[in-house]
Amino acid sequence: MANFNKIILVGNLTRDPQLSYLPSQTPVCEFGLAVNRTWTKDGEKREQTCFIDCRCYGKSAETFNQYMSKGQPILVEGRLDFDTWEGQDGVKRSKHRVFVQNFQFLGRAPGAGAASQRQAAAPQQARPEPPREDDVPPEPPGDDIPF
Repeated sequence: MANFNKIILVGNLTRDPQLSYLPSQTPVCEFGLAVNRTWTKDGEKREQTCFIDCRCYGKSAETFNQYMSKGQPILVEGRLDFDTWEGQDGVKRSKHRVFVQNFQFLGRAPGAGAASQRQAAAPQQARPEPPREDDVPPEPPGDDIPF
């Protein structure tokens, strides 16, 4: 039997990312994602929002935490995981979560930049902003390559 577990989502962060470290000093970043769906039924526009908890590890966790903040759009790719536990009240609980394997920055929310907001809140060393598409120089033509 074949198995396949892959999920790709595009949405906006519902809160600032939360960076923490495992006892092994592996970085872990948790964040919430809101994915909207709109449709029209009987001439009336309807909308539904799905809220998803996400988690990434390692260097990508630190990068995500450095550049993302609440409200910013992001594309995430990963696998869906199902977690179950028993609450303090003895009731069994469960939750789906996306373990992010790749992500793509999609743009900036107006006036929002995780690096600038966090530096204002707690001055630290300057963090470079990721390059914007219009800041990246074009590829040189194939005939002008010097080797």
